Parts: sequence; C-alpha cells; structure tokens
Amino acid sequence: MMDRSGMMRQEMAEALRGFRLLLTSCRMAGMRDWPAPLTQPDPLPPEIGPAEPPVLSPEREGALAALAGKTVDCRHCRLHSGRLNVVFGEGSPRAKLAFVGEGPGFEEDQQGRPFVGRAGKLLDRMTKSLGLERADVYICNVVKCRPPENRTPSADEIDACSPFLFEQLEILKPRVICALGACAGQTLLASPSPVSRMRGKIHRWRGIPLVCTFHPAYLLRTPSQKAAAWQDLLEARRLLHRGDE
Repeated sequence: MMDRSGMMRQEMAEALRGFRLLLTSCRMAGMRDWPAPLTQPDPLPPEIGPAEPPVLSPEREGALAALAGKTVDCRHCRLHSGRLNVVFGEGSPRAKLAFVGEGPGFEEDQQGRPFVGRAGKLLDRMTKSLGLERADVYICNVVKCRPPENRTPSADEIDACSPFLFEQLEILKPRVICALGACAGQTLLASPSPVSRMRGKIHRWRGIPLVCTFHPAYLLRTPSQKAAAWQDLLEARRLLHRGDE
C-alpha cells in the first residue's frame, strides 16, 4: 500500500502533468506553428504504444495485403482516370491510433503515400506532440485516389471508395480513430454535421471510440483553430491511456 508521502508525490506529479498540458494549450492560441513535443512526454503504457513492429497474425496480414491489392486497379469511380498512384495507407498495422483524412493531394499522388505534403508535415508535428512517431500510428484516407485539383470528393466517389476504408479499419482494429476534417468525420459517422459540431465529443465507429478534429490543411489556413485541435488530440491521447470512460 502506498504511504501518505507517496500519495502526495503522485498527486503532485498528476497536477504538474495537467499544468504542463494546460501551458502547452495556452501557447497554441494565436500561434502559427504547432508546439514542439512535450519536454518529457509521459510514456504510453506498453500495451498501447509506441507500437510494436508491424507484425500481424497471418490471417490479418493477408487480409490487409489482399485489400491493398484490390485497390491497385480499382475503377469503381471516375477518380481512377486521373491518378498516378493509389494511396492505400501507411503506418504500423498494430497501431492503436488511426488517423483518417479526406483524400490524397498532389504530393501524395506522386509518392503513393498519405500526408506527405505541407499538411502531412503538420500532422507529423501533431503526432510527435503526443509523444508518438509517424511509424507508431496508421494513416489513411476516405478515398484512395486524388480528386482533381484537390477538390472535396463527391458523394458517389465516397460511396464507391469508403467500403475499402471500412474494411481497412476493421482489419486494423485501432483503439482510437481520429477523423481529420469534415469528409472523414461525416463518412465515418454518416452525419452531415460540420467539424465544429462533431468535435468535442467522443463518438463511436463500430464500437471504436472516434474523435473528430480539423484537417491539418485547414489548420494551415486557419492557425487560430490549432488550440481547439490540440484539445481534440489530448482527448484522443486520454482514450489511448485509459480507454473509453
């Protein structure tokens, strides 16, 4: 049993941890860059992260590879005609946190990887601010091919491609999903609500806790919303630590 002095030290550590996160949030308001990682980020419990090497059971590993193979020659919607590469997803298949964005942009289409442009660099900083590396999470999009001029995917394009996303998430089974932007949130929650109404709540997608926040591309255009996005990420981090309460 912990003695009184031990309990006091634990309470003080918790208070300092909360104060440090509060200061980080305050620094976010009005700033034009994402905060650096916490000086001494609290380590995630071993069962949560950082993720172990990307090794799945043979069945799940085969299912993910087979699904990726189905997308390579997909012609279910008009987006296939203008793509250079299908952007399936990237990260650890054992990740407990999965980010879902809207669709590939120019750089993503060129490289065949999600979130590698300016928005991707910001997402990397957002991830690091939680004490995680890009390799510790999984990143994918609602649609796997780039919409022309980076426009928002149309309803029929989302309908054609979202089954790939849903199966992808079913195979991965992350502990928490973070929807980046309206397209991701609306697709996963089957809701027409804007991000401003979806964020600040814990939703569920097929039993998995889901947090909505602003897309990194939007944050680049509207840095005043970075404080709100930081709060959303802290909520996702809380769910990773403690589960859905």
